[in-house]
Amino acid sequence: MTWLITGGAGYIGAHVARAMTDAGERVLVLDDLSAGVPARLPADVPLVRGSARDADLLKRVCAEHGVTGVVHLAARKQVAQSVAQPTRYYQENVGGLATLLEAAAEAGVERFLFSSSAAVYGNPDVALITEDTPCAPVNPYGETKLAGEWLVRAAGRAHGISTVCLRYFNVAGAAAPELADTGVFNIVPMVFDRLTRDEAPRIFGDDYPTPDGTCVRDYIHVADLAEAHLAAARRLTENATAGDLTVNIGRGEGVSVRELITVIGEVSGDRRPALVEARRPGDAPRAVASAARAAEELGWTARRGVREMVESAWRGWLRHHGG
Repeated sequence: MTWLITGGAGYIGAHVARAMTDAGERVLVLDDLSAGVPARLPADVPLVRGSARDADLLKRVCAEHGVTGVVHLAARKQVAQSVAQPTRYYQENVGGLATLLEAAAEAGVERFLFSSSAAVYGNPDVALITEDTPCAPVNPYGETKLAGEWLVRAAGRAHGISTVCLRYFNVAGAAAPELADTGVFNIVPMVFDRLTRDEAPRIFGDDYPTPDGTCVRDYIHVADLAEAHLAAARRLTENATAGDLTVNIGRGEGVSVRELITVIGEVSGDRRPALVEARRPGDAPRAVASAARAAEELGWTARRGVREMVESAWRGWLRHHGG
């Protein structure tokens, strides 16, 4: 088995590459390095610089390296940017996926693991989001992930490719400081950035129908997420004719924004009160995964808690931003 990981030098991708390599899997990374960092990768993992939209490159890579499975993580993922640039998101997230699937089918690849998102659900009014919860994305990013799932399943059926779609919830933390998220797009690094600039964290709305009035989310440690990819890859390896599977990747536990900021204050030593501002349009009061299917189908459950996520992310933040 040789696994091609697209976007494998990115924050999540590098964790997946390391987890799979440590488990003895043969891994090859394709990344255009728009957000990826080559130094994140283990020294023995080959890196091909290029785009998943380059059909000729994909065919050459699959042939030269004997690719037998694909883990597709390369994508645009900023919600606000997707609203402002929807055509770019469809071209790259869906168009790139179509090109990759065509190349994989031509190369005889039989296993395909797709990085999806809880954004496909939109804002369902349920206590726990299961894989059967209706999908109603509320932004172009979520739409491209849902369209991507449709495309993956259709291509799988047409070409005899077994597929798994993993719907991530809120990813945080780092397995090692050098692998930490260097972007400021998710809540944990956004709070770190505010504190580093000597500014108070912000809470957007404290009047939601939740225990403390702030939004409740399901946070998953990126190392747990990487292990979920390994479990999914192993399932595809053991049963290459398994068809298609869609799985939530979360802890099944809700943490409010205020609770998360409290933990960040304890870890960083900066306990200044958060500023409460107006709600942001589209924020759901609660979005927590049901993790039952992941346990049943993949034999995987998250092992790390929120404090470990914050502590590991803080060490990474200090490494990359000083302090």
